Amino acid sequence: LRQADKRLGLLEAVNALLPDPRDQRYVQHDQLTLLRQRVYALCQGYEDLNDHNDLRRDPAFQTAVGQDECLGSSPTLCRLENRVDRVTAVAIHRVFVERFIASYEEPPEELILDFDATDDRVHGEQEGRFFHGYYDTYCFLPLYVFCGNQLLVSYLRPSRIDGARHAWAILALLVRQLRQAWPDVRIIFRGDSGFCRHRMLRW
Repeated sequence: LRQADKRLGLLEAVNALLPDPRDQRYVQHDQLTLLRQRVYALCQGYEDLNDHNDLRRDPAFQTAVGQDECLGSSPTLCRLENRVDRVTAVAIHRVFVERFIASYEEPPEELILDFDATDDRVHGEQEGRFFHGYYDTYCFLPLYVFCGNQLLVSYLRPSRIDGARHAWAILALLVRQLRQAWPDVRIIFRGDSGFCRHRMLRW
């Protein structure tokens, strides 16, 4: 994970977008280290912030993050997450798309954008959790957009909404950014019948 992160420069780019309002005189853990700590843990299946009560003291995890001391606590990571607003989330996704565009040596003739909503089950009293009749469980309903095996959008949403909610706006933003790089590329939208919405199809 560390080597992939360094090669892609993804978290460094995300860090550059995030303002850090903390008084730096009292900061023990810089923001980039906190981002790496949280994302590396998520990639390994440690979704709960409480997992960091133990992970922060794990020598192997400290080494991966690039530290030789105790990492950030779960309250510190929680404050980091709560600083991210909608504008920042959109900017972070622009980084995803920029990295996607940069992965091509030649302009592609065609792109297929796969849209899908799926259940993200919860096992506690998380804020924003709701019961979903189709999945028969309490969950969130994130929207994902992939092109091939590359993730372009990961949009966390509550599950009490239409599965196609905001899909048209996200499609429009993606097409605009992709066409800036590749004006002549053919873009195909692909999704199941849950995305059959008049406004999006007409657009």
